[in-house]
Amino acid sequence: MIYLDNAATTPVLPAVSQVMLETLNTTFGNPSSIHSYGRSAGKIIREARKTIATILDVPARNLIFTSGGSEANNQALIGYALANRAKGNHIITTAIEHHAVLHTVLYLQDRHGFDVTLVKPNPDGSFTPDLITNALRDDTILVSTMYANNETGQILPIAEIADRLKTHQAVFHVDAVQVMGKLPIHPVALGIDFLSASAHKFHGPKGVGFLYHGDLQFDNLIHGGDQENSRRAGTESIHNIVGMAKALEVSAEQLDANYNKVSALKTQLLSELDGLNYYVNEFGKTMPHVLNLGFPSFNQDLLLMKLDLQGVAISTGSACTAGAIEPSHVLEAVYGKASVKLKESVRISLSDLTTSQEITDFVHILKTIITQNSSHN
Repeated sequence: MIYLDNAATTPVLPAVSQVMLETLNTTFGNPSSIHSYGRSAGKIIREARKTIATILDVPARNLIFTSGGSEANNQALIGYALANRAKGNHIITTAIEHHAVLHTVLYLQDRHGFDVTLVKPNPDGSFTPDLITNALRDDTILVSTMYANNETGQILPIAEIADRLKTHQAVFHVDAVQVMGKLPIHPVALGIDFLSASAHKFHGPKGVGFLYHGDLQFDNLIHGGDQENSRRAGTESIHNIVGMAKALEVSAEQLDANYNKVSALKTQLLSELDGLNYYVNEFGKTMPHVLNLGFPSFNQDLLLMKLDLQGVAISTGSACTAGAIEPSHVLEAVYGKASVKLKESVRISLSDLTTSQEITDFVHILKTIITQNSSHN
């Protein structure tokens, strides 16, 4: 089996599953309880929060543990928009966002009457800070962009956008799900007001993530008890939180080495693809972890199926929409709805656990499938 769908999710590291199991076996107390069992659980959560806060170089009190990236995005966008409506009614995001952002701002538009601007990339697919600043209005209260795109790996100009927003009332939310654990990220230094992350994208468990927030006024998304500094009700998932902290700690320790390894794997992949008829959907600076390739006249769903039968896992785009027949909204934003590229492009996503041999074996299988398909046409 060759797993090349790491943008969808990543394998859990043995060191992560080990600390999770230890926590499950030894720490079952409710962190809100005042007895020793509860205090022990509470201490573990505080330590995990401190670990993540240190890596991000932010105050620990400004981190909210969530059920994942989607909840973190919803908490930031809905929470801030509803609490700050008196300041304005306009929200800006991009047309290439993950649906966890797109569907959330459209909910705010449809159910709460916010005016939403979806900013498309430039005609060549590039994304420049001017695209955001040109869309700003006096009543804009919130700007939301991803750090890197989950389908193409494209890196957006986060620092430049943040810098331009310094003189505007709009706060800046960044969906950092695809870069957390892969790039050094310091929200305060960058001028980011909200930042979302999800553990299962950096070899942690599913069902847990976090939201960094500045000292801002925003409504709670989940109401009840006083957990998470009264920001998110519900008994904390201690083992998941511990697993997430461990995964990010391991990733941070190996950040440069892992990035260089994945960069080398991408270079190898493109080199070994030589001779095949294909193109790369790449728009400026990208993460080496994600590669979006088009194979002319080869239906993407058929290619995925044939690769799957050979034990290779890739995707056509976001795993959250892969079950649908909808074409990629990311590529549509660049090429237009009628483009054939929407039907022949696939996503290959790597991790630091991917091996050079797996790349070689994948290319061999891919070339065999495409050659057989060409001979049948």
